[in-house]
Formats: sequence, C-alpha cells, structure tokens
Amino acid sequence: MNLVWGKSFVRAYKRASRRDPQLRERVHRALKLLAQDPFHPALRSHKLKGELAGVWACVVDYDNRILFEFVENPKTGEREIFLLTLGTHDAVY
Repeated sequence: MNLVWGKSFVRAYKRASRRDPQLRERVHRALKLLAQDPFHPALRSHKLKGELAGVWACVVDYDNRILFEFVENPKTGEREIFLLTLGTHDAVY
C-alpha cells in the first residue's frame, strides 16, 4: 500500500529524529511493515475513538506512535495510507 506523508507527519518526523537519531530506523521499520500489511501484529494497529474517531494508530516502539488514515487516491482510485503525525503516546492522543 502506498504511504502519503502529510506535512505534520514530516515536521514531527524531523523533530523526533533530531531528538533521538536512533528513532529514525525504528520509524522506517514500522513504515515498511505498514506499507506491506497495515494490520501486521507487530504494529498493533488500532482504530481510535472520541475526538480522533476514524483515525488509526500503530506502534513504533514502547512510547512512540504513528497516526494515520486510510484514504482513496482520487486519480487512481487505489487505497492509500495518509500519515498524519508521529510522537509519544501522550503527545499524539
């Protein structure tokens, strides 16, 4: 599945990578799994409720999460994953 990096995800990724350079590798590993199978058990993908209803989250490591949505590409009609943000559990929820 194609991954689309949103502006807020790019900003959060750059900020988090500066704070913890080793996080970059863990994020790339999670993104690779996400593109192959969004529901891979290692990602523990789950749908959110409340204010974030309709948004999904997956695990990068113990404390970091990626928030994303399933969207349809208007040109191709294919389903894609739109990456919303990245951050610690407390920051993204």
